[in-house]
Amino acid sequence: MRDQFNMLSKLTLSKLINGAKVLSSYWLSRLNGNPKHHGLPISLSIEPTTACNLRCPECPSGLRSFSRPTGKMNLDLLGNILRDVESHCTYINFYFQGEPYLHPQFLDMVKLCGSHGIYSATSTNAHFLDSEKAKKTVESGLDRLIISIDGTDQSTYESYRKEGDLSKVIQGTKNILHWKKELKSSTPHVIFQFLVVKPNQHQIEEVKSLGKRLGVNEVKFKTAQIYDFKNGNELIPTLDNHSRYRQISDGKWEIKNPLDNHCWRMWSGAVITWDGRVVPCCFDKDAAHSMGNLQKESFASIWNNSHYKQFRASILKSRSEVEMCKNCSEGTQVWG
Repeated sequence: MRDQFNMLSKLTLSKLINGAKVLSSYWLSRLNGNPKHHGLPISLSIEPTTACNLRCPECPSGLRSFSRPTGKMNLDLLGNILRDVESHCTYINFYFQGEPYLHPQFLDMVKLCGSHGIYSATSTNAHFLDSEKAKKTVESGLDRLIISIDGTDQSTYESYRKEGDLSKVIQGTKNILHWKKELKSSTPHVIFQFLVVKPNQHQIEEVKSLGKRLGVNEVKFKTAQIYDFKNGNELIPTLDNHSRYRQISDGKWEIKNPLDNHCWRMWSGAVITWDGRVVPCCFDKDAAHSMGNLQKESFASIWNNSHYKQFRASILKSRSEVEMCKNCSEGTQVWG
């Protein structure tokens, strides 16, 4: 509840009015098939860097397989973006691809976000949270810290988090929690995120116990996106409620999501790459659907341009034909 109250404290009258516009635009679009939008996004994902220290098998950063340019965001660009969106944006997740803490000015980015009255979050593999960095993280005002922990022993953990070290994750978590207590800070809200794959599915209860023992605020479970799933994959869990996929009568696999012709995320949020490109969703990892660049245009002009309108229209017409949507497990719920 404390985390929810913290998020609500970032709301202003202009953000509340904008939120109502976003919600009404989304429902009207579903009813009449018109992609017209009267609001601006309430949440954004911003990519600090594409660099990563791990080699996870279903991740473009881990595979070093990007077809787009790689790099890290300039702090001046971020400042311009925050000034542009502060009147309507409530939540910023400093994550898209890459490990945020590999950006040398990452915590300066967090502080800058806080100075604009926007709730800040990030997702990390926690390999760089030594005592000093943990202290600076708490001092930065980061509101939410998601720590990826996909195993409770080294063997299981590294079966997906290739080249990762579980002991660093555990110690990094302890460092954050220590400095929260030492500095008498209620933030960041610490979440253990467990990506459920077949090699680690037997440790679901164990990670709950680990999180409780260490004192994290929450333990959450995430279904894994598998690129090559149609013929089955060794990463697909056998636990149906933790899998995005199901096996059908011919032995092939399909995604469970019915891909209805609407998507809350197309109306409520967007992703900004390290070099300022605006893309509609975190499933567009190679930024194939770039709607414009914030180094050249304002966010509002990109959000309402003909390219974005056409893309929303294509979602309303036939979402299953949009390539990046074909492996999506989300987008059908109203609050993202």
